[in-house]
Amino acid sequence: MSRKQRITDLLTSEFKSSHLEVLDESHGHSVPKGAESHFKVVMVCESFQNMSKVKRHQTLYKLMDSEFAAGLHALSLHLYTAEEWQGQAPASPPCAGGSK
Repeated sequence: MSRKQRITDLLTSEFKSSHLEVLDESHGHSVPKGAESHFKVVMVCESFQNMSKVKRHQTLYKLMDSEFAAGLHALSLHLYTAEEWQGQAPASPPCAGGSK
């Protein structure tokens, strides 16, 4: 199973989100083809209603401990309530390191 699918499965099992995107952005970084090392998650979930933005990130990073242990290098998180969601997350910046 791909890392993207594992992340998607984990998030859908833990949260009832109204919007979820799991994007593999590894191709934009200086990593071997198929590395599955850089991901972006965009999620809209009412569970975030009473959480600070920091707590939302901490919760998801903790949930992803096993993926980080297995080689996940970077995880960009864009986590919203329905009221905060504007229909799209900001674009990821280009890689600042390596040859790309």
